[in-house]
Amino acid sequence: MSSHPPRRPAGPSASGASLRGRAQRSMSRARRGTTPRETRLLVFLVGLTTVSAVLVVSKPGLWPLTLIVVPMVLAHLLLGPRNLPWFVVFNLAVLTGLAVIVTNRLGYTAQRGIAVGVIFVVGFIVLLTSFRRSRLGVAGVLGESMLVDLRDRIMSQGMLPALPPGWYAESALRSAGGTPFAGDFVVAARPGWGRRLELCVCDVSGKGEEAGTRALLLTGAFGGLLTSLPPDRFLPAANEYLLRQHWIEGFATAIHISLDLESGDFEIRSAGHPPAAQWLAGSGRWLVHESEGPALGLIEEAEYLPLRGRLNRGDAVMLYTDGMVESRTRDIGLGIDRMLGQAQRLFQQGFENGARRLIDVVGAANDDRALLLVHRR
Repeated sequence: MSSHPPRRPAGPSASGASLRGRAQRSMSRARRGTTPRETRLLVFLVGLTTVSAVLVVSKPGLWPLTLIVVPMVLAHLLLGPRNLPWFVVFNLAVLTGLAVIVTNRLGYTAQRGIAVGVIFVVGFIVLLTSFRRSRLGVAGVLGESMLVDLRDRIMSQGMLPALPPGWYAESALRSAGGTPFAGDFVVAARPGWGRRLELCVCDVSGKGEEAGTRALLLTGAFGGLLTSLPPDRFLPAANEYLLRQHWIEGFATAIHISLDLESGDFEIRSAGHPPAAQWLAGSGRWLVHESEGPALGLIEEAEYLPLRGRLNRGDAVMLYTDGMVESRTRDIGLGIDRMLGQAQRLFQQGFENGARRLIDVVGAANDDRALLLVHRR
């Protein structure tokens, strides 16, 4: 999720129903077996293998044995888990026959022996991949596109809702290594489009794609909890949810702010997360709100006490993850001071796109980073 202007999110029920329907159709196709489209692909790939074999047999000095790898790689990308293993076995059987024919005609050479061995290794790797796909019930590029679609639909729950005049909110996210999946995420809700704005910034243990799958699951769950529960119940319910997952690395840090859009009053609750920072327009300085609470997923029946404050006209509040302020060579306290110094300099130009500008200049490039900015104009 990159920085973006606030907008009203799509209805969660329609999006969830569409996603469930797509997943059910995909699993139903996997159970039924070969689809008409995959049958056509299989016929095409068998034909391609046959053509490759004919070329190698007809002119073995011109066409190498490695030509047989081309249909095998295409099958790896296009075929489903039910047909891929059989096609690989067919390809390797054809390769064995070709190797015997070519050896009889041209004689054995170490180069041809190495080529045959490399092709068998490639076939073995493709077979292992097909067994993994059989467990998942997805196929090649289609399976990857389904995962990307799942990511996009769930991450849309972190899109900030439309706010009344006088308020500006923005979020930005950068993942370790620039991958689309990250362990940091934002969830937002404005229940009933009323006066309260609920925001949470979460950091799942791990980095990048390693934590991406857990973050996807938690994004959907936390989005539902944030919408349906009162502010004082959100973090305890999130903690109970993580405890039920029984993950080996089953913990996450989070910070939750419940903001009254009429008065500017807010409550902040933290679960092992870096503290929120408030810009005080009246004094022209940053105030760090130190709030305490155990990380999610570690302690049963944990308590998360609120820290209360108010956003006056011109004030702003920032929520962020430890990737913004912590590194191996710098203490988190020094990192917070550096981030706030950069923020004060950048925000002299205004708070518009402030989260994106700040996250691009602050933080560790080898760690996930998330930043949420709310400004009362």
